[in-house]
Amino acid sequence: MSGQYLKCRLYSPLKLGRLPYSYTGFWRELERASKEAGIGHLGTHAFRHTYRTWLDAVGTPIAVQQKLMRHSDIRRTMNIYGDVVTDEMGKAHSKVVGLALSRPA
Repeated sequence: MSGQYLKCRLYSPLKLGRLPYSYTGFWRELERASKEAGIGHLGTHAFRHTYRTWLDAVGTPIAVQQKLMRHSDIRRTMNIYGDVVTDEMGKAHSKVVGLALSRPA
């Protein structure tokens, strides 16, 4: 992958006045930043999981997620990237914990 440019629509190299990072350059910067932040190793693949989590959190239909993630089989989207904890799941979990830990009156 060395030397290939990341395909990102978040910015334009022309607007920045320079070429985008190469994959290797981006990976090195990510490694440096994650060490500096004290979070240890953080691979670039984590961004795919984050992207899928955000798609799910905003209610994107699973078939649309599959296409955006470029998965040929929807089962990959559902099974491998399916461990998503949305706000709704967190709220439901908190309510159940609250019930379990509440003391009878």
